[in-house]
Amino acid sequence: MTTNAFEAGFQSVGSEYETVELPVEGTVPDWLSGTLIRNGPGSFTVGETRLNHWFDGLAMLQKYEFDAGSVRYSNRFLRTESYADAADGTLTGQFATDEDGLSKVLNWVRNIGPPDPTDNANVHIARLDGKFVALTEVPNWVSFDPETLATAGKFRFADSFTCHMISAHLVHDNHRGEHIGHALEFGRTHRYHLFRIPDGTRRRELITTIPAAGKPAYVHSLGVSQRHIILVETPLRIDLKRTLSPFHEGFFDLLRWEDNRETELTIVERDTGEIVRRHAVEPFFTFHTINTYDTEDGVVIDLISFEDESIVNSLSLDALESEGFNGTIPGRAVRFYLPFSGTPTRKRLFPGGVELPTVPDERMTHPYRYAYAQATDRQGANGVVKIDTERGQSVERWEDGLYIEEPIPVIRPDATAEDDGVVLATALDVNAEQSLLFVFDAKTLTERARVTLPQHNPFGFHGRFFSRPQE
Repeated sequence: MTTNAFEAGFQSVGSEYETVELPVEGTVPDWLSGTLIRNGPGSFTVGETRLNHWFDGLAMLQKYEFDAGSVRYSNRFLRTESYADAADGTLTGQFATDEDGLSKVLNWVRNIGPPDPTDNANVHIARLDGKFVALTEVPNWVSFDPETLATAGKFRFADSFTCHMISAHLVHDNHRGEHIGHALEFGRTHRYHLFRIPDGTRRRELITTIPAAGKPAYVHSLGVSQRHIILVETPLRIDLKRTLSPFHEGFFDLLRWEDNRETELTIVERDTGEIVRRHAVEPFFTFHTINTYDTEDGVVIDLISFEDESIVNSLSLDALESEGFNGTIPGRAVRFYLPFSGTPTRKRLFPGGVELPTVPDERMTHPYRYAYAQATDRQGANGVVKIDTERGQSVERWEDGLYIEEPIPVIRPDATAEDDGVVLATALDVNAEQSLLFVFDAKTLTERARVTLPQHNPFGFHGRFFSRPQE
């Protein structure tokens, strides 16, 4: 046992399992057929050195296969250059773990230019051009085999798109058959690029380019409706001049909150790339968008809002291991109505703290009623919450000592109701140091099945459910 039970969520694992059938308490519905693949950190050490931030951990994939009521589990680290460097005790170039600025500059000179960005793709998952891809926020994504989780090399786009940062939160619109993402290109004038990747291709097609006003914002995700894209620029800005500081260690040290800035929301016409309207609102920070949809005279974007950037600092390993998630400021589920003409409005969708929001794939980019999220503001646990955005009601599920991660709704084939299905969520029982997978009823959040894993896994980030094609 660890001295602080919460630390189990930030302890490295070394074991890898291949297609292990897991014990199920309860019943997994027979119609649930497919695979949940999750991404996140699996190791936080380099030799004898501890990494600095939750975002720095080495990428480990987890796979949960559902078939006729059974669940099989596999996990595997991505075998990347970063993984090999860590084994040699030399990992650099991570979010908050890097060489100091002076050493970096000297190495750039010796190597005639900066190194390639990290390939530690530990953030999210996508399926592009038939390939399964692990994503991170720099253009160095990694392909993997969905059956074995074996690393299959760098994912290469079929275009000459130039960028230095790229979205790890691609929005897949299955109604229009494409992914939407954003990228950032540094230069004399920094530029945001909005792009689409048509299904069945690995080609990024430029929708529009938007110059940054001064230092560019750190943008983690976009809002995407059927007709529009929303670029959200918060006051958390990237100060590239700090790369020359001898005290700079990682991308984290480049981030600066600018108190004199508002948050700007830019509405872009998805087909033409035309900027429809810019709105400036009171400053806030956000990682994750819930969903976005069009109205007759504007666009609605729902997201998780924080008062400022302190959430980023509170996710360092030192802060998390001393205070856990209880030391973080809770995010708020917020709805912005952005009119084409007039003043934007803002309202809370749920009174409690939330993060890692999801909606059913079928409702992405469209009007929707239900959102699912990790509920975060209770001592000694994380719960799961279902938010009814129409009626302002909610259902929650909690258990002491249980930290539930990102909930993934899966709607039953041929369902007519938006919440006719299940919600899949991994969790860590910190007292038992045991990881679990839950199958909740999507309507009531009652527990339908509890599945026990063969080990504890660290707290991860994001995943996707891939349905098995119907016979």
